[in-house]
Amino acid sequence: MVTDEFAHLADDAEIPADGAVLFPAERFLKDPEAALSRSGKTGVIWPNNRDVDDLLPYLGRLAAVALVFPVFRDGRAYTQARLLRERYQFRGELRATGQVLRDQFVFMLRAGFDAFEVKKQSDADAFAIVAKRYSVFYQPTGDGRVTAFHRRLMHLPEGVRS
Repeated sequence: MVTDEFAHLADDAEIPADGAVLFPAERFLKDPEAALSRSGKTGVIWPNNRDVDDLLPYLGRLAAVALVFPVFRDGRAYTQARLLRERYQFRGELRATGQVLRDQFVFMLRAGFDAFEVKKQSDADAFAIVAKRYSVFYQPTGDGRVTAFHRRLMHLPEGVRS
């Protein structure tokens, strides 16, 4: 758990010259060069109903992308996260915002999220426990964890693996 270094920029606020700032998507896309030419870290708050392909020209220069879960049952941000991590190889901070619930932490980690904005301290405390609870998974994702199948293969004799 860390203090959030990013300030959320309001739609009508002046762009600060330095410091870590999260821009609303519309504001960022109006003038991406103004946002990216600052001396501080730049991130964007990306709604789940917007195509992540619109971010491709800027991904290498963004420090963070905050994906929005407007309601807990809307999972489009999971797809966006996997696309950013697995297809587009985004290595910056991938943040879950909005309705981030503790029972979804593991799924969010598996999708590639590495930062979470939570509303209650108890959720932040629960995250540390949940993140360590599961160490083996069956489904492959872009989070770098070896699946149960591949773990098993690694322990087989060399001639049996092929």
